[in-house]
Amino acid sequence: MSAVEKKRCYYCIPCGYMYDPEQGDPDYDIPPGTAFEDLPDDWVCPLCGASQDMFEPEGD
Repeated sequence: MSAVEKKRCYYCIPCGYMYDPEQGDPDYDIPPGTAFEDLPDDWVCPLCGASQDMFEPEGD
């Protein structure tokens, strides 16, 4: 997987939340620069609680 692909934004299918790796998720102590693929296994959507398998890469 290329570095460009790894830094893509991912959106939550149920609620539309966008995970932006450049911003991370400060509410869950995810630092900026953390790729979606590198999120902890227990990370869930901060808006609706959906699991990571409910996210799709932006633009797909």
